[in-house]
Amino acid sequence: MKAIRISKTGGPDVLEWTDVDLPPPAPGEARVRHTAVGVNFIDIYHRTGLYKVPLPAILGSEAAGVVDTVGAGVTAVKPGDRVAYFGNNAYAEANNVPAARLVRLPAEISDEVAAAAMLKGMTAQYLLKRTYPVKKGQTILWHAAAGGVGLIACQWARHLGVHVIGTVGAESKMALARKHGAGHVLSTHDPHWPGKVRELTGGEGVPVVYDSVGKATWEGSLDCLAIRGMMVSFGNASGPVPDISPGVLSAKGSLYLTRPSLFHYTRTAEELQQTADDLFDVIRSGAVKIEIHQRFRLSDAAKAHEALQSRATTGATILLP
Repeated sequence: MKAIRISKTGGPDVLEWTDVDLPPPAPGEARVRHTAVGVNFIDIYHRTGLYKVPLPAILGSEAAGVVDTVGAGVTAVKPGDRVAYFGNNAYAEANNVPAARLVRLPAEISDEVAAAAMLKGMTAQYLLKRTYPVKKGQTILWHAAAGGVGLIACQWARHLGVHVIGTVGAESKMALARKHGAGHVLSTHDPHWPGKVRELTGGEGVPVVYDSVGKATWEGSLDCLAIRGMMVSFGNASGPVPDISPGVLSAKGSLYLTRPSLFHYTRTAEELQQTADDLFDVIRSGAVKIEIHQRFRLSDAAKAHEALQSRATTGATILLP
């Protein structure tokens, strides 16, 4: 089969479109023929070496497709089933995946939507409902509100009765964020954005900040949290956050800090299925619409990385084998 592989870390140019041997699925595995592959910032972290992976490596964290064959002992899925997953080695025409990590797709969820929504949508689910369970009537701050996770999260938060202050990295993205649930949208290029968050909350600040931007928004995010507020740092789009002394959290209002991961919120097959079912339900209801704004051929993954890393994209980006 063909796959996108890296043998060293670096820029988009290290992505190689190459032939790879795929063995038969091992016991407990199923082979999935991909029909659509999601693109996420974690793929860039793996490519650059910010998050270490053994080399050589096939990149990619989510995909949808059809079960081709199954290994010994697999009963949860069968050949012909439409499935999706998040995990490893997705930038390929096919992949052997532990059957327990596969989610069967409802008829109403297309392969492209599944590939665009599995990782990003389930991330929005656990952040809004489990990391810091938002409550109706609250005002929250969501960075990168026009990004892949942001567009889903802002819609979902609005559906839950939550007021969202969103930030974007370009003024051209403001209208998109408003359209998808952000009641107020601020530009992080405005150095006064933390003060504006305070103004919008009557000086109190927000109870939670969801931040996937990292270094560029770190200090400002802490400054706009309410007393005993929670900083949810779940990405590093602008670079890793600086080292922090725990005393800073005390000085700024006895703040909480967490650095969560989707893997820790979907440890079991039951947790995974419940998270996916909640996502599929909110999509089917129409409350959350998955916006796929960029499509590239799988072989053009480097172009997709260039677009995503430059923050030129909005919504979701997928690769088509």
